[in-house]
Amino acid sequence: MEKVTFANLEGEKLTGILEMPVNQAPHTFALFAHCFTCSKNLNAIRNISRTLNQAGIAVLSFDFTGLGESEGEFAETNFSSNVQDLIAAAGFLEDNYTAPTMLIGHSLGGAAVVSASASLESIKAIVTIGAPFDPGHVNHLLKEKEEEIKEKGKATVEIAGRSFSIKKQFLEDIESQKLEDILHNSRIALLIMHSPQDEIVEIDNARKIYTSAFHPKSFISLDGANHLLTNKDDAVYVGETIAAWSKRYISIPKQKETKPPKEVAVRLGSKGFTTEVMVRHHQLVADEPESVGGNDLGPSPYELVSSGLGTCTAMTLQMYARRKKWDLKEVVVHVEHYKDYTEDMMEPDKPANKIDIFDRVIEVEGDLDADQKLKLLEIANKCPVHKTLEGNIEVKTRMG
Repeated sequence: MEKVTFANLEGEKLTGILEMPVNQAPHTFALFAHCFTCSKNLNAIRNISRTLNQAGIAVLSFDFTGLGESEGEFAETNFSSNVQDLIAAAGFLEDNYTAPTMLIGHSLGGAAVVSASASLESIKAIVTIGAPFDPGHVNHLLKEKEEEIKEKGKATVEIAGRSFSIKKQFLEDIESQKLEDILHNSRIALLIMHSPQDEIVEIDNARKIYTSAFHPKSFISLDGANHLLTNKDDAVYVGETIAAWSKRYISIPKQKETKPPKEVAVRLGSKGFTTEVMVRHHQLVADEPESVGGNDLGPSPYELVSSGLGTCTAMTLQMYARRKKWDLKEVVVHVEHYKDYTEDMMEPDKPANKIDIFDRVIEVEGDLDADQKLKLLEIANKCPVHKTLEGNIEVKTRMG
């Protein structure tokens, strides 16, 4: 995660966060536009961005002019200036990294990315999340002060507990914006994501966007989610869905294959602990918890060892039960690893040594009597990984 700055059309400094994949070079750069009066620090943006990072997509989110850490006066901004900010952000990525090929917009930001896409040739995919069909939809937030704004030229409006100065030019600009023509003329792949329970921007907006757009277009219902995606699971689902959907429309180069001389290979970059693990044609990610400086994107090394013991135990019990034709329907193995002190009774003068302990609890389901369960407990201690861990182990290491 890197804080970046770039200039808007007026030369004012806009501040953003560029989140990069931690275990591979990004194959795609995406721009994320936040909701009206929100900021780049919204939890939903972070959760969506980090999920996309795991799929190799870098995400730049930034504060629009006059919001968050960005310079400028919010009262002087409008929908058109937000679109210009997005174009400036795209130029920053093109000059310093790679031109963005995906635009993602939340709420009014969704309308903004649709509008900006008409000016950005590099864009191959657009995603809207809870977006209004008509940018003027935000006027309902200003309803109580709308007359005052029109009569006096400006007014202070309370939105989500914060005060914002809104000028007449904002109303005039947003009322002039029409997305229908842009959607009708665009041939960029479009993914529309919207919750039927959205109380801020009603679901009918998604229908209007979908009807106005040409194919390729897709709609995903975010059933049960609220407008701001405050539930982390909803935001992660959005990120996972975007990553899967975009593969059809964005060119993803084949990653260089590592052909290990051994059965397992791991690859770790120069930052953090997130590690790519390759086992034959399978891939997974290992990491450390955030409490020790990791990104918590996968199990830790010791958790992987515990997983090996647990899976081997379950497989061994199931194989034995099948051979005996016992009614073993399910095996659940819980494993916890920790270090404990042991005392050498032969040499009590020496300090106690730490030993590794794997605390294993086995649950079985099926029509099994007490003797059968006792036998399965005995067999668990004979699983190959268990025997390896208790045996004499030698690790041979050399430079490749």
